[in-house]
Amino acid sequence: MPHIGNYFGMMKPAVELQEQGEAFLFIADYHALTTSPPPEELRNYTKEIAVDFLACGLDPEKTVFFRQSDVPQVTELTWILNSCASVGLLERAHSYKDKVAKGFVPNNGLFSYPVLMAADILIYKSNVVPVGKDQKQHVEITRDLALRFNNVYGDIFVIPQEQIRESVAVVPGVDGQKMSKSYNNTIPMFFDNDKAARKRIMSIVTDSKELEDSKEPETCNVFALYKLFADENQLKEMENNYRAGNYGYGHAKQALFEIFCDYFADMSKKRKELIDDPGYIESVLKKGAEKARAVAEETMQQVRKAVGLR
Repeated sequence: MPHIGNYFGMMKPAVELQEQGEAFLFIADYHALTTSPPPEELRNYTKEIAVDFLACGLDPEKTVFFRQSDVPQVTELTWILNSCASVGLLERAHSYKDKVAKGFVPNNGLFSYPVLMAADILIYKSNVVPVGKDQKQHVEITRDLALRFNNVYGDIFVIPQEQIRESVAVVPGVDGQKMSKSYNNTIPMFFDNDKAARKRIMSIVTDSKELEDSKEPETCNVFALYKLFADENQLKEMENNYRAGNYGYGHAKQALFEIFCDYFADMSKKRKELIDDPGYIESVLKKGAEKARAVAEETMQQVRKAVGLR
């Protein structure tokens, strides 16, 4: 299930981007294979992601929404781009190095993840890519591969630019590290009940200052998360409470819990309605895949001709 770092870093900007022109958005089931999930788990993951995006306001009439694996041309392009990618370029990927340093056993899917991501972007000739700050380097690698290809074979690919909201560039997890499923420190967007949501939010790590102590909001994980939801007046009030003392982290976590529930209430209601209509979800994904394949095939015809395959 997506967490609030996914939502503010990518999902919310992606939904807003659909008001600015045609948008392509896919469920990354090929990327998910890097961790070898059980087949049924992957199928459920795909369905849940589709439901979550639609619940968050994605409009299938404005956004081409589909499963990554429903566009086979993307794996064809990945192989061609792999032939343009140097080992050194991929070895410098921060995400890969970070996971290896944390004890993950790397496979080639994890190592060449940026190449598949590049194919995902370039095959639709995307010019803007909404990502979190942790994905910025992957877009830079995409640009590098596009430039290498264009220099050798001609100007086929659009050179994309990342779109990062600096205010939510890095969303902290409950332990203060970057929020990531890999670190098991996430706050999901949706919970089965308020009790589960409150328990997770109350687990956020803070320092050991006492209730009466003045606290620094800008170094607090709870305040950093509260900033994602709060308006200017709400932020100012909590900031003053922190610095005045006699305001504990439990109070701040309760405020975060309440604003979190309010923020996602309508989306949660919509999500429950969508779960009960699996036929609609499947029809949206199939319709999106048809549009995506048409665009991808047009690009691949140019690529095949350029490299000499046809």
